[in-house]
Amino acid sequence: MQPILKVNLTTGTTEEFIIPKEWERDFLGGASLAARILYPYLTKELDPLSAESSLLFLCGPLTGTSGPTTGRFVICGKSPATNLWAESNIGGYWGPELRKAGYDGLWITGKAQSQSYLWVEEGRLEVRSAANVWGKDIYETQEIVKEEIGVKGARVAVIGQAGERGVLYASIACDHGRMAGRTGLGAVMGSKNLKAVAVFGKKKIEVVDLARYSVLRSEANVTLKQDNEAKIIHELGTAGVANYAGYLGSMPSKYYHLGEFEGVDNISGSKMSESILAGFSACQGCVIACGRVVNLGDGLKRKGPEYETVVGFGPSLLIDDLNEVVRLGEMCDKYGMDSISCSNTIGLAFHLYEMGKVTKQDTGGIELNWGDPLAVRQLIDLIARREGIGDLLSRGSRQFGAAFGAEDEAVQVNGLETAYHDPRGVSGMALSYATSPRGACHNQSDYFFVDFGHTNDKLGIEYFDRHAQAEKSANVAKHQDWRTFFNSVVMCIFANVDPQMQVDLVNAACGYDWTIEDMMRSGERAWNLKRAINNRMGLNRSNDKLPKAFLEPYKEGGAAGFVPDLPAMLEAYYEARGWDKESGKPSKAKLMELGLEFVALELWGEEGKG
Repeated sequence: MQPILKVNLTTGTTEEFIIPKEWERDFLGGASLAARILYPYLTKELDPLSAESSLLFLCGPLTGTSGPTTGRFVICGKSPATNLWAESNIGGYWGPELRKAGYDGLWITGKAQSQSYLWVEEGRLEVRSAANVWGKDIYETQEIVKEEIGVKGARVAVIGQAGERGVLYASIACDHGRMAGRTGLGAVMGSKNLKAVAVFGKKKIEVVDLARYSVLRSEANVTLKQDNEAKIIHELGTAGVANYAGYLGSMPSKYYHLGEFEGVDNISGSKMSESILAGFSACQGCVIACGRVVNLGDGLKRKGPEYETVVGFGPSLLIDDLNEVVRLGEMCDKYGMDSISCSNTIGLAFHLYEMGKVTKQDTGGIELNWGDPLAVRQLIDLIARREGIGDLLSRGSRQFGAAFGAEDEAVQVNGLETAYHDPRGVSGMALSYATSPRGACHNQSDYFFVDFGHTNDKLGIEYFDRHAQAEKSANVAKHQDWRTFFNSVVMCIFANVDPQMQVDLVNAACGYDWTIEDMMRSGERAWNLKRAINNRMGLNRSNDKLPKAFLEPYKEGGAAGFVPDLPAMLEAYYEARGWDKESGKPSKAKLMELGLEFVALELWGEEGKG
């Protein structure tokens, strides 16, 4: 790994942070290494929107090496939405470009005196005025900054108006709508008066054994390109799963209160491919190319929505017009907002309006009728400007619900809105949401794929019935550890790469002699470290819960009559994890076993629980 460039925007000073070798070996890179680096700074007292808060952009040892789906990086810190651990994974080309500029990470603290952006070029950093791009959307900002820099091939990570104004689910974007959407790190960036970070470099990205790595990455990419799952994702996009998810009852409708959606064929990945698909987009070195480019008949090429956006602005709001879903997703992207949290919170507003808890007086005269895209468009504008009811909506569903005496109606966990994979249809997601280190998250463990039948014998990840409960808890823990490894190398979770190949790629790139067991142990170590970070910031076992909606059975559809037995699942999960069942903290013995002695002493003290 290369140095991390550390920038204090308040003082204007910079320094190089050298990553200790033992940290590299224990945590690799990405979100796992970020957790180790930021551990001393992420306290309960830290205001995530203060100058003291850290914003850490970090690559992994495979980022930019043209390995299978390794054009990715992560952004980490403390979430203003949850006040817990924040990480967001993003693709495109920015991460590889940062490595070519000579850095594996950019660690930003402080607050600029005026609206600014950073320009990093091969060991040189410049702070420039962002006055001319402040108030611009994510696409306009990238183009203006690139033109101003005048360097062909420069890449720009930006926030939109939502990040400038502190929307708690503001995202950070780069390239063709690639989003670090979850946990609100765009608001953290905006609080630092930082509009953009541009990077460019020509350095070669090194690996230890290039000859061996080149053979392995070629083999892995060829195999991945021929993988059936990868082919489906390429041809249909992630929304290709919509029909099957709808059949199982795992695709929620009407803000998680309707078990089936009659218009699913109108918003599916198949419909997109047959009607408006105009091309594909891919991250650096990716052979899958899941990104959609669409044409709505006006001659403009737009980013097409992925599954979460399709469901959030489609079935969840009872909208079955794919063109409208595209436009709503595009609005969300331009403003720089997480489409999951934005659509979820708007869905809550519609739900409370139907219940009579939100009125036309509250909305400023907007009627929130299910299926009306115009009302949704008006709310998105208000959220981005934080005007009228948009100011309340900009704080996320937990705070919005609480403002109307209905916090329990919000479908969220620990302040992060759930994704659109309903645990009433695929029960493993109950644990994925309840125990994720960043709140309700499907990327820390997309266990719905396992419930669909995607197992892995080499990892001991078995198949259990999609409505099985406590018996699958240990399985979920293994899957979480594996996905934590993905977020450390950094590799896209859509890459169906054999675990032994993953280990071989790490060994060739880093000069290690890891086994599959070592890989899984690294994931387990980082998962427990993130849990400990959250424990320090106030999280305990009472936080491991599901929203009320998931505990009420659907009356219709493929999941009718079923709800997950979360208490039983958690009991078995804690046992599998080796966590203390009273406090919700990793036990001292487990932390010591994982080489996290410094964490064990802080959480438990010298004489704490074994």
